[in-house]
Amino acid sequence: MSAEETKRPPRRGFGGGHHGPGAMMAGEKPKDLKGTLLKMLKFMGNFKVAIVIVFVFAIGSTIFNIVGPKVLSTATTELFNGIGAKIAGTGGIDFDAIARILMFTLGLYLLSALCSFVQGWMMSSVSQRTSYLMRKRISEKIDRMPMGYFERNSVGDTLSRITNDVDTLGQSLNQGVTQLITSITTIIGVFVMMLSINPLMTLITVVMVPISIVLIMVVVKRSQGYFKAQQKTLGAINGQVEETFSGHAIVKAFNQEDAAATRFDATNDKLYESAWKSQFISGLMMPIMTFVGNLGYVAVAVAGSFLAVQGVITVGDIQAFIQYVKNFTQPITQLTQVSNVLQQMAAAAERVFEFLEEPEEARDDVKVKSEEVECKVEFDHVRFGYSPDKIVINDFSAKVTEGQTVALVGPTGAGKTTMVKLLMRFYDVNSGSIRIGGYDIRDFARDDLRSMFGMVLQDTWLFKGTIRENIRYGDLNATDEEVEAAAKAAYAHHFIQTQPGGYDMEINEDASNISQGQRQLLTIARAILANRRMLILDEATSSVDTRTEERIQKAMDNLMRGRTSFVIAHRLSTIKNADLILVIRDGDIVEQGTHEELLALGGFYSELYNSQFVDCIDEVED
Repeated sequence: MSAEETKRPPRRGFGGGHHGPGAMMAGEKPKDLKGTLLKMLKFMGNFKVAIVIVFVFAIGSTIFNIVGPKVLSTATTELFNGIGAKIAGTGGIDFDAIARILMFTLGLYLLSALCSFVQGWMMSSVSQRTSYLMRKRISEKIDRMPMGYFERNSVGDTLSRITNDVDTLGQSLNQGVTQLITSITTIIGVFVMMLSINPLMTLITVVMVPISIVLIMVVVKRSQGYFKAQQKTLGAINGQVEETFSGHAIVKAFNQEDAAATRFDATNDKLYESAWKSQFISGLMMPIMTFVGNLGYVAVAVAGSFLAVQGVITVGDIQAFIQYVKNFTQPITQLTQVSNVLQQMAAAAERVFEFLEEPEEARDDVKVKSEEVECKVEFDHVRFGYSPDKIVINDFSAKVTEGQTVALVGPTGAGKTTMVKLLMRFYDVNSGSIRIGGYDIRDFARDDLRSMFGMVLQDTWLFKGTIRENIRYGDLNATDEEVEAAAKAAYAHHFIQTQPGGYDMEINEDASNISQGQRQLLTIARAILANRRMLILDEATSSVDTRTEERIQKAMDNLMRGRTSFVIAHRLSTIKNADLILVIRDGDIVEQGTHEELLALGGFYSELYNSQFVDCIDEVED
């Protein structure tokens, strides 16, 4: 690790295959359930009309469904009484009355189904619109976040919030809210209907509820620990798979296939152990509930028969009551599941709101526009640290005239890249100022300031798309001829023509189907096409061979002519022609001048240059 990196806030890893380091696991609980739910309610205010419709239709669907068995029981009673009258010879079955009852019952169930369809459609719309709006706000938030946030937090964590957490939130919202409404309405409605039939039988049914709840809690408590272990091990195994595949060439090069397989087998065994236990124990819930439910049916049937013989209730009432017993225990089980779903939703929502509430970059007080200023730069007693107690730049002062090529050289961790970040306003200085054309860079809008610079970095960045599209990223309005001209200027045209498809060849996600040096050539072509007024070149030729480097250097010399350019280079041979070389050590300029002047001075720059020359001789001798 470089000295400069040790001064920065530590970066977290990308999270491998753990679904993002912040990916929410099943069973995870929010830190502030009440506060998060209040934020969710406030956020859901955007859809209050739709939510009211969901509530009304969900309750309507449940009520129509609850009333059905009671109405249907009258048909059973009518049929029973008709058969009894026929046997006694005093009458017969009134099929017309039964038909009317059945048609009325069918109408109730159709209304219930219609209401269920409407509330399901509306709730799906609300949950997806919520997810859409969440993603939109996160995306907009990312553009307003300071660079320091992404230095401190992994990209995987942010991706997890915009994908895993938002998806979990949307799915849980869709399942949980509707289920919560219908379950509560069903329990209340069924309880009222059972009381209206017979209080004694209702009491028998209610006594069964605590038994069910206690058994469910025992099962859930035992299974939850195994579910957590399963999710944790699943994350670990996904991480190992992704790590092994992404580093497949390294694994094979060091003959570590057996070690990787052994490590995978150990984790896979743990996953198997926790998975089957969690599935088996949670699978006991339905048999237990069925057993308790059957006990309830037996008790109700015995009590009902006794009451029917005494003429207290009718046969139809017994039939309706047995249906209600089933409808009473089922939503209780569902409520325990809804509790877990809502906790998952709150945990996901909490992570999303945490990100949305992160401090943003201060709004720019725009006093000047980039096109109005000259490209001369002045660093005036700049002092900066990534944290107040760890200063990277102590007292940096320098003047760069328009059109100059300025090289920043020094040992690793001296502060060279940090100066570029300050110039681009990825961070603001602690004290002092950086001025362009006489204006403090804090007087520019950030996007306007950055539009002045073209950048070629040591870490190449290409997106999934064709070579032509990647080069055109420098200027989206460029013609194919201009794209090819930029590629020729960067000495990339020849290698592009040798690729299958040429400029229309598709670069894959991690750009692994072209070499590192070829990636570097494409980023240089992109910068040439962008044609910005100032340039920042951070080790722009570090990944190419010496011959290609010479060619690129000529192209870069043409590109930099007439432009203010900042070049960071460890290979000092590449910056011999710089108009000004700033030698940085421990955050301060210790020497400055041209290449010849600094060599004649015989100081720190001379030591750095000669040490590289000696290293080259040693390599040749070896």
